[in-house]
Amino acid sequence: MASLPWSKALAATLAERQLSGRYRRLRTRSGEQGVSVIIDGKEMLSFCSNDYLGLAAHPTITKAFINAAETEGVGSGAAHLLSGHSYYHQQLEEALADFMGQQSVLLFSSGYQANLGVIDGLMSRGDVVIQDKLNHASLLDGGRLSAAKSWRYHHADMGSLQRRLRQTEDSGCRLVVTDGVFSMDGDLAPLQPLIQLTQKHQAALMVDDAHAIGVLGKHGRGSVEHWQVKAEHMPIVMGTLGKAFGTAGAFVAADKDVIETLIQQSRTFVYTTAQPAAVAAASLASLVLVRTENWRREKLQTLIEQFRKGAAELGLATMNSLTPIQPIMIGDDKKAIVIGQELESRGFLLGVIRTPTVPLGSARLRVTLSTNHTEQNIKQLLEALEDVICTSQ
Repeated sequence: MASLPWSKALAATLAERQLSGRYRRLRTRSGEQGVSVIIDGKEMLSFCSNDYLGLAAHPTITKAFINAAETEGVGSGAAHLLSGHSYYHQQLEEALADFMGQQSVLLFSSGYQANLGVIDGLMSRGDVVIQDKLNHASLLDGGRLSAAKSWRYHHADMGSLQRRLRQTEDSGCRLVVTDGVFSMDGDLAPLQPLIQLTQKHQAALMVDDAHAIGVLGKHGRGSVEHWQVKAEHMPIVMGTLGKAFGTAGAFVAADKDVIETLIQQSRTFVYTTAQPAAVAAASLASLVLVRTENWRREKLQTLIEQFRKGAAELGLATMNSLTPIQPIMIGDDKKAIVIGQELESRGFLLGVIRTPTVPLGSARLRVTLSTNHTEQNIKQLLEALEDVICTSQ
């Protein structure tokens, strides 16, 4: 088989990644997503899923998917603007707009596409995008792909953001972009000060709420509900359906002018095949559970508190997170891998996060909790962490 002219360079780069402890490998899951999963043929107690509310294998959602597939088929067959936009897509957009308290919602096939599509679709040459330094890669990529100029501000630092806003006063349109919950640290963006600053400087605000939708707020509306944002101050919100909702895809909630502009100009919407109608039907069923079953969020909060209290008693280096994302700081990439492998040998599956996903020297174990975990599961994890981390120090 022919190789690329630069294959030797690729091989050398891959070898360097392996030596530095930054090589990634695919794992294969058998069976449904859940707390107990089969990974590469071995049963594991999983703490690395974003299925925060335990809905990924919920029978009601699965039934809605199957019923829609039987009437709509499997593939959507076209982009939304052609013949791919089904009754279920339309119903989901309307239901999500009502849920979010916004004028309109637009569906995207993934959160990554939504973030790229919003930034590139709204911003032009001469405009400015100002992003939190710890934003998700998809947001940063959206800034890079856009013709607008990209700026960064120090993480959750409103003084740093204000300086950026003052430095860009003579620019065209300005969009400030932040995660609602930061995916590797688990902390919250200070949404109310962000709203005040952007309004003061006549800039727009976009919030990637992928890890907050379904989780934060009494009814799961995410950051805007958690911070009690008034209707007239609503930012542009991107929410994913593949995390707390347990399905797939994403949406953007905003006013009608923003959504209509995205329909016209967002390349990742216009030129992408619509997600299957059955996925939209499943998301509609999931939305009902997200809105009405508050006990899922209440139980999740109880588990978070149990984990944080136990981790503190063990002296583990946790971060300032009150969300299901509970990182444990390790530091060295290779040490984090060794700890992760030892935990895996004991039947615990955790995310081992290292460079380049996080800055050099800040490798961590990323524990994510689900409503489907039990208090006994948390106790088992803490005991394993004590054996593997605390006794080895």
